[in-house]
Amino acid sequence: MQDEYRTVAREGVHEIEINRSRFICALAPVATEEEAQAFIARIRAEHPTARHNCWAYVLGADGSVQRASDDGEPGGTAGVPMLQMLVRREVRYTVAVVTRYFGGIKLGAGGLIRAYGGVVGEALDTLGTITRRRYRLAAVTVDHQRAGKLENELRAAGRSVRDVTYGAGVRIEIGLPDAEVEDFRAWLADATAGTAGFELGGEAYGDV
Repeated sequence: MQDEYRTVAREGVHEIEINRSRFICALAPVATEEEAQAFIARIRAEHPTARHNCWAYVLGADGSVQRASDDGEPGGTAGVPMLQMLVRREVRYTVAVVTRYFGGIKLGAGGLIRAYGGVVGEALDTLGTITRRRYRLAAVTVDHQRAGKLENELRAAGRSVRDVTYGAGVRIEIGLPDAEVEDFRAWLADATAGTAGFELGGEAYGDV
């Protein structure tokens, strides 16, 4: 797995106008191709009278899944520059849809490439990006008496507390960078006088 990747911070829309043509870029973070295609379909349904709804997305922390569509624009003038902008900005798990309302003035191939790629870049600037870092999942089990104080200390230290489950004991699920696992294990033993359980799980990504 990649140690980290960047994705769009939130779903949103950014619009520009060039020679009376409106270019409306909708961006969203997505986890799967199914989510990306559902977002594309939703945007298309929101703009039934638009001449073009071009799209691109990049999935996989390593950018291994890439798709793009010109949706009727001349080949390589819409989806490809949109995709290239996402790749150039090192954005992953992100889908972009650019809706174009034609203004009556042809822009030419170069103008279209600049418009479609440019509006995606501006949308990324407007909405912002976040970095998600690879973590080892871990579970801490502790008695009820120590649980509240321990959870507060974890959060105060900036640890990624993912879930807290109350049963016979309290199970606190956290995310840890690989390099900090052993130091955390030692800190936990000291903080709980050796009474807490600690179990390593799989891997996931979390916000930095």
